[in-house]
Amino acid sequence: MSKKKQKKQDSFENVETALSSAELFVEKNRNTILYAVSGVILLVLLILAFRSLYLKPREVTAANEIYKTQLVFARDSFRVALEGNVQTLGFKEIASEYSITKSGNLANAYAGICYYKIGDYNNAIKYLNRFDGKDKYLSTIVLGLTGDCYANIGETNKAISYFEKAASKGDDVTTPLYLKKAGVAYETLNKADKAVAAYKQIKENYPNSIEGEDIDKYIARVQK
Repeated sequence: MSKKKQKKQDSFENVETALSSAELFVEKNRNTILYAVSGVILLVLLILAFRSLYLKPREVTAANEIYKTQLVFARDSFRVALEGNVQTLGFKEIASEYSITKSGNLANAYAGICYYKIGDYNNAIKYLNRFDGKDKYLSTIVLGLTGDCYANIGETNKAISYFEKAASKGDDVTTPLYLKKAGVAYETLNKADKAVAAYKQIKENYPNSIEGEDIDKYIARVQK
């Protein structure tokens, strides 16, 4: 027999051996495999049922509730929007009652904003940090507002950290705003070099922004 034919025959024999071993394993562990497959199928069915029978209806209810509370918020009735009244649920209750829904998550951001507006910065930080959003603009605003809260309670380093995060995530409108806030905060810590660096980013990259219009005077003030 040629070496080529011998090699091919050996390969067939190896495949047959592997198949036999696999068949033996399946035969030996048939019950375990069936239980495992059944378990996976049951888990998938439970997840689908949870989403369609529980989560979707709650998403609809939560969306209706938060819409009504947003109307209150739009009238600058921040405490009522936060706590609720006989007509509407407050953002706090929506965040708690519908926590696994998109509206429940959004309610955390609104609750944080309301607390900020009424001057309760510690609770504002707590709720703002609970918000987990994919919307770039809102996420940036939440980061920046968290920085404002820390600035108001005298934790300047934490405020700067959040301003810089917001600046890095922002756009042509929000980034220069938070760079300027970071610069001012650095000034309060007597870190002139870092303040100037923040201001110069505005001058170089966002000269046409609102902050860019008078940024030279901030740079001159720090460098004098």
